[in-house]
Amino acid sequence: MRIRTPAARGLDPLKLTVCELPTNLSPDHTAWADFARHIERTEADLVLLNEMPFGAWVAREPRFDADLAAASIAAHESALPALRQLPAAVLGSRPIRGRDKLCNEAFLLADGVYKPIHHKHYFPQEEGYFEETWFAPLRPGFDVTEYRGLRIGVLLCTELMFTEWARHYRRQGAHVIVSPRASGHSMRRWDVAARMAAIVSGCYVLSSNRVSHGANSGQHFGGHGFAYSPTGELLNETSEATPLLSVNIDVSLVAEAQRSYPCNVRELVPWARKSRRRPAS
Repeated sequence: MRIRTPAARGLDPLKLTVCELPTNLSPDHTAWADFARHIERTEADLVLLNEMPFGAWVAREPRFDADLAAASIAAHESALPALRQLPAAVLGSRPIRGRDKLCNEAFLLADGVYKPIHHKHYFPQEEGYFEETWFAPLRPGFDVTEYRGLRIGVLLCTELMFTEWARHYRRQGAHVIVSPRASGHSMRRWDVAARMAAIVSGCYVLSSNRVSHGANSGQHFGGHGFAYSPTGELLNETSEATPLLSVNIDVSLVAEAQRSYPCNVRELVPWARKSRRRPAS
């Protein structure tokens, strides 16, 4: 398998692939072999995995368990060789050891080099998603990373709901915002969040998600990876019949969107960001 060089690509846009991969995934799973063949066949440049794709979803448990945490770390570490064998760069997230909890670390794996990008900061705390119990960030901030001239920001799952960070990435010159997810079947909020993230940033917004198959699969994840244009139109979404799809990223469309409304609205000046005093009664 071969990663295309910039010379081989010429001036073609970078091709990004999103997916819905089954829960409890491992490199030995038949879905992984199908996934790798698809990446080879479509000559994708970048592939976006769903949130912490390998092994069990530990945040279903309401109490932190050190053994489950260690097993999740091990499942993702053991999958790194399979990721390195893919004929494309990989964007994803995995659990790593923190101080008292795990960190959910977004990463870029390109040309065999692992690069941490971002730690998840926003955590739900509810049935099936006791993430505040399990995770805390060590790496502060929301910073873009770059791959072959493409500037990428990461919003891990729930973080996509907070559009101020999509705007923050636009100010850093991002072209694409990626959102690895582990979410359920309802798409209403995710559709709104992704559209708004694209509209306020002028970026492509792409997401991959876990999916559960069968009545005995435990906690149910809803799949529906998606790709939105820089102006908020749905370009495509995955399904059980089409679990992977690719999108060509045209940075000229990003530049056009970021020159247009509402991205062209002037930011508040620093003094206007301060809370204003109430008028005297």
